[in-house]
Amino acid sequence: MSSILEHSEASAAEPSTCEATLHRFYTAFQSLDAAAMAACYHPNASFSDPVFKDLRGEKIAAMWLMLTQGAMRSRGDWSLEYSILSGNERKAMVQWDARYSFAGRRKVHNRVTSHLAFWDGLIVRQIDEFDFWRWSRQALGPSGWVLGWNKQYQAAVSAAAIRRLPGVAK
Repeated sequence: MSSILEHSEASAAEPSTCEATLHRFYTAFQSLDAAAMAACYHPNASFSDPVFKDLRGEKIAAMWLMLTQGAMRSRGDWSLEYSILSGNERKAMVQWDARYSFAGRRKVHNRVTSHLAFWDGLIVRQIDEFDFWRWSRQALGPSGWVLGWNKQYQAAVSAAAIRRLPGVAK
């Protein structure tokens, strides 16, 4: 993948630590390797997106484990492409597109923009943005079409997803 992360002259030939972390993370994501993805996070990391709001610590690893296991069951139609849009040693913005079957039935194309911050070369904060209503229409079918725009429905979907996180005390 091409990158436009800023480099110093001394490191122009080598990717920055944060750029290397991004490539390690998204390559692991493409391979559905949740353990390798979790290893890219700082112990004090936080994660948030429209479904998983304000996850911290072990809940981030549990989320990626749950999502990668679901993608593995999606009958081999998983794919992920990513582009590093901008960044430096402290922050980056990445756009990624995932294609998969939700619950093995419904085809989903989710376009996500990730805003990441780094500490000690690891992800310390990740905020993912995507259109929940667009995603819910694809993933959840008729209920997503009708209610995906509704904040109460979004909160219910989020709460149900949090309850399904493996191995995490709720």
